[in-house]
Amino acid sequence: MTTKSLRVLVLTTSTRPGALGPAVGAWLTDTLAPVAKELDVDLVPVAVGDLDLPFLDEEEHPSTGVHRHEHTRRWSRIVAEADGFVFVTPEYNYGMPATLKNALDYLGPEWAWKPAGFVSYGHTSAGTRAVQHAKQVVTTLRLVPLGSTVAIRITDAMRDDRFTPDARHAEAAEGLLAELVRVGHALTPMREPRHADTMPGPLPGSYVRLLGPDDAAEVTVLQRCCWLEEALVNDTLGIPALHETLEDVRAWLAEWDVTGLWRDGRLLGMVRTRRDGDDLHVGRLAVVPDLRGLGVGRWLLALAESAAEGCRRVLLTTGAASHRNLAVYQRQGYAVLPDPRDDGAVDLGKVVTP
Repeated sequence: MTTKSLRVLVLTTSTRPGALGPAVGAWLTDTLAPVAKELDVDLVPVAVGDLDLPFLDEEEHPSTGVHRHEHTRRWSRIVAEADGFVFVTPEYNYGMPATLKNALDYLGPEWAWKPAGFVSYGHTSAGTRAVQHAKQVVTTLRLVPLGSTVAIRITDAMRDDRFTPDARHAEAAEGLLAELVRVGHALTPMREPRHADTMPGPLPGSYVRLLGPDDAAEVTVLQRCCWLEEALVNDTLGIPALHETLEDVRAWLAEWDVTGLWRDGRLLGMVRTRRDGDDLHVGRLAVVPDLRGLGVGRWLLALAESAAEGCRRVLLTTGAASHRNLAVYQRQGYAVLPDPRDDGAVDLGKVVTP
């Protein structure tokens, strides 16, 4: 599960001329800016009125993801890139405004498995009935509504015709954002398999995706777990994977093509590749100890080899005393190269079949 910053959309939903919504949205983003920085959150303010969304005019059902109009495609990109939402909404006649309902109805999979918080405003009920109405809708879209809310009575928040909420409203907003971050990170494993850059893995419920510098923490844990056994077998602690700092791992994640195997937010395995002339170098092939013997390593190796098109051979390295690894590689067509090494490792190569 990546540790990248969460991108949270703050959506102001009212489009009525002279509406209070823009002031509420501006207060919210300004109030939360210091806390967002501490929580590593990017707050992105968006107004429904700036989206130019007519009443739903797409022929295909939103669940198909087929969008014919540019305004829908733009809205789809905005929502798909977000990791969570805060809806700033008034209450109109005991419900949410039609503009929010319309914006929700435009899309389907883009909303799924993301947290949704609400900041409401109104008179008698402080907008809470709009929130209850909206929660029935967002759960159908597989958004996950938060328990924390911010409810503001307009008469209590206005000072000399200026929107000036009490300190308790700011505290409630900070609590909402903190809960949204926790839920957003917890839901990441639910969101990732739906991304276009993932593909199914060899185990039920698993998937693979490219790894990057944001995944350095999980990669560091995985390789130290896996290469400790190699250190014992080869009677040496001089294995780079055991000593690399987090910054070292981030650096090579940016330089190599690295594929990770995930399930339920856990990094189960990985492999990295890099071309050098006519050779494809394969390295850091790792599988968590409890899943060894299930063919996961061979599957990852085959996936790495699929990048060898146009190469003359595939090269990899393992410990000289890593007899299990050597046996696996040799069964996959690798042969030990003749040039000896003086660091207790051996190089293996495999000719690429045209």
